Amino acid sequence: MTPKDTLDATGLLCPLPVLKLRKRLKSLGVGDLIAMQADDPAAIIDVPHFCAEAGHDLVEAKESGGVQTYIIRKS
Repeated sequence: MTPKDTLDATGLLCPLPVLKLRKRLKSLGVGDLIAMQADDPAAIIDVPHFCAEAGHDLVEAKESGGVQTYIIRKS
């Protein structure tokens, strides 16, 4: 489970992490993984909601030291 791309969205506030994620996903193929890091407290709600609405799979979500890491599979 190695992500094809990574996105560092730390320091960005809502809605920028999700907007950048959406843009980055466009360049990936179906089934590709992307890892995103964010420290915006709203990302905990926004990223899973975005994945559900857009049909992408949220493979993993974890938090360490105030930074959330998400692994998303493009559908």
